[in-house]
Amino acid sequence: MDTLYEWFWWDRIWLPEGLTWADLEDKEGRVYAKASHLYVTVPYAFVFLLIRYLFERWIATSLAVSAGIKQRVHVKPEDNTILELYYTTQGRNPASADIDGLSKKSSLSVRQVERWFRRRRRQDFPGVLKKFREASWRFVFYLSAFIGGIVALYDKEWLYDTKEVWTDFPKQSMLESQYWYYVLEMSFYGCLLFSVAFDVKRKDFKEQIIHHLATLVLLSFSWCVNYIRIGTLVMLVHDASDVLLESAKLFNYAKWEKTCQTLFVLFAIVFLITRLIIFPFWLIHCTWVYPVHHYPAFFGYYFFNVMLVLLLCLHIFWAYLILCMVKKFVFGTLTRDERSDNEEEEGEESSPTEDEGEQQNKPVNGLSTNEKDDKNSSFGCMSPPENIYWSKTVY
Repeated sequence: MDTLYEWFWWDRIWLPEGLTWADLEDKEGRVYAKASHLYVTVPYAFVFLLIRYLFERWIATSLAVSAGIKQRVHVKPEDNTILELYYTTQGRNPASADIDGLSKKSSLSVRQVERWFRRRRRQDFPGVLKKFREASWRFVFYLSAFIGGIVALYDKEWLYDTKEVWTDFPKQSMLESQYWYYVLEMSFYGCLLFSVAFDVKRKDFKEQIIHHLATLVLLSFSWCVNYIRIGTLVMLVHDASDVLLESAKLFNYAKWEKTCQTLFVLFAIVFLITRLIIFPFWLIHCTWVYPVHHYPAFFGYYFFNVMLVLLLCLHIFWAYLILCMVKKFVFGTLTRDERSDNEEEEGEESSPTEDEGEQQNKPVNGLSTNEKDDKNSSFGCMSPPENIYWSKTVY
């Protein structure tokens, strides 16, 4: 283990030629970032989970009530171990032949088996209230992080001239504002990873996981090798469009059509500018071209740039989805999110007559549960961008 540890932290891997970790020790009034500082992000991530729980329970729910967002209650399927076992192990949409077999095993009619699976799927379908809570939490964080980033960077020369990112590198003392900017951002993305199993899932679930992991790896690496200046710029660029995305989703859930339309257009513009123009032609150019003017290329240099290109590929993927939605939005043919699963709409589009008279409007946490009020509210989460979701009524 000691050998593996020494190999992993070998100077020649992570630092330019002629530099050692001893050069990044605190001295001459300079304070440098250290890998041990990142340990605090783990407990902070759990603190974020607690804050999120309290925020969604007490603040986001109240906002949802004031916005007229209502929660529906689905009819719970009867307990059936045979059907439940198939649902959890084989799939949520059994084929006709499987339905016939399950009908014989469970002593239920084919119609009853189909109804059971439909109700079971509806139970897993996330309601508008859940989506509103998640979007509210992310909006508050991204807005706070973006404002904090502006406050921390507005008077820094590398914000306006990316060549300054490498001035005096690596002997760049860490600022207190940079410390907290990094720690809070990494803690938040750690929180997103911890909660991903409970959040609303979309077709780009794997891309979201890759994005969060790539972001954490990038931030960790840039922290350890003192690439902090470029790291703060990357975070600022990513937070800019996320604020507009989450706010657009909030207004979509509240059915403020015009406001949602305006915010979505602004989000698309800001996303394309920040992620497909500023990110590659300013930030990646800054990390790819300028460093070799100061020192020869090394493994860490290639590693960092490859991770940035990976993020860029994800941006291109999400930009394609955004442009598809914009095209349909302009021509009036937008009916669903390009990322959404068909399963999401099944719970709303399946025949209502089968369950007629069985679903009752019940108060849940003080909220009415009229299902019709939720019918067109499916504006899911897409991070990083994180998420895009557009409603069936083109808002």
